[in-house]
Amino acid sequence: MNLAQFTIHELHEQLKNRKTTSGELTRSVLQRIEAVESRIHAFTTVTAELALAQAEAADRWLRSGRPVHPLTGIPIALKDNLCTKGVRTTCASRILENFVPPYDATVVGRLKESGAVFIGKTNMDEFAMGSSTENSAWGLTANPWDLNRIPGGSSGGSAAAVAADACIAALGSDTGGSIRQPAAMCGVVGLKPTYGRVSRYGLVAFASSLDQIGPLTKDVTDCAILMKSISGSDSFDSTSADVPVENYTGLLNRDLSGLQIGIPKEYFIDGMDPEVLHAVKEAVRTMEKLGAKTREVLLPHTEYAIATYYILATAEASSNLARYDGVKYGSRAKPTKDLLEMYMKTRQAGFGPEVKRRIMLGTYALSSGYYDAYYRKAQCVRTLIKNDFDEAFKQVDVIVTPTAPSAAFKIGEKTKDPLQMYLSDIFTISVNIVGIPAVSMPCGFTQTGLPIGLQIMGRPFAEATVLNAAYAYEQATEWRKKKPNL
Repeated sequence: MNLAQFTIHELHEQLKNRKTTSGELTRSVLQRIEAVESRIHAFTTVTAELALAQAEAADRWLRSGRPVHPLTGIPIALKDNLCTKGVRTTCASRILENFVPPYDATVVGRLKESGAVFIGKTNMDEFAMGSSTENSAWGLTANPWDLNRIPGGSSGGSAAAVAADACIAALGSDTGGSIRQPAAMCGVVGLKPTYGRVSRYGLVAFASSLDQIGPLTKDVTDCAILMKSISGSDSFDSTSADVPVENYTGLLNRDLSGLQIGIPKEYFIDGMDPEVLHAVKEAVRTMEKLGAKTREVLLPHTEYAIATYYILATAEASSNLARYDGVKYGSRAKPTKDLLEMYMKTRQAGFGPEVKRRIMLGTYALSSGYYDAYYRKAQCVRTLIKNDFDEAFKQVDVIVTPTAPSAAFKIGEKTKDPLQMYLSDIFTISVNIVGIPAVSMPCGFTQTGLPIGLQIMGRPFAEATVLNAAYAYEQATEWRKKKPNL
């Protein structure tokens, strides 16, 4: 029996009933990492010693007879842009190559309180800027379903690790689709929460008005468990919302009677992979059989979402990444003759090509004479896009779309054309612009065996509705049971 293949909720029952121990489970996951890591490269750091120590502590708690949290003793992987006290946090960048944070991110602290085991830090696009995990300073991550294809990005390491059973679940971050798109490419479940639902304290910032932390899991029940653990207001994050957190797992059921589903025509476009289109339409039909009602909704400003996002996100990146100057922390170029040369050489050597590209784009958009033409106008269009969703959600409970226009593409296929790479997130970006929750889950496979993702969007703070719609569909299908052949 390979314990690494099980879900959080299955393993919770085994641990609670003393059928296994966290130590046995953690060793099983570490063995799995050893078996597959050379092929998929999902991790930047494997924290085996820490994980075994935490597993031993979890087993002591389990033997004590005290109440057991659903995550107690469960090995979780963390994206390498989440600060972990005493454990290297690099953001897959040379400039943070040896950075060891002196504190934990709030979500990390909450997982520690629940008794979770930290198995390692996962690979990502540098500073979360990318859609393929090809922009990492530590090398690319491969898709477990086809080692010649990308796993999606920027949370590609987290998604690949979950798909390959190299962890039981993982955390990622989502700025324009960076949880949902790799979840779709790797055939797992990924949730981007409402902006403010999960504290961003300790998340290394890319674009502060867009970033959110969320779970990547093997099924929807696990997603609900992890969401419950990391959600809630936080005094360390002024943008976290003081909104009650529901018992997401307790609200899951298989009944979609009365659920109103919106289908936006703007998300079913020319050039989309026919296999993706077919799988998503079949998923909608399945949801209708479960009692849901569908209707067309209009999101007319969708065509401006990509342009809007890449002005706002790059402008915020330009501002956030100004702190990496070789002075306070991170790498420093030397020798240099003066301060200016030190700044320039540090950033030249420390940042990769995609990060430099986005910093330059954002600096241009914020520069004198161009601010009104670009950044201010993008903020105005952001409001128009939000108004579209507000109007749509007056008519429906959730909106269903494809997660990505195609299945995973080949490694290197889009690296020479940044615009084509940016278009990979065409169906996910609006969710971040508006700040609403959305989940991606498997809804089929291509003829060549690649996963296809279904996206379900909801009203602000309606994670429970989104998760239940996903759960009902999941339970009516068998997609979650398929595993990559590694």
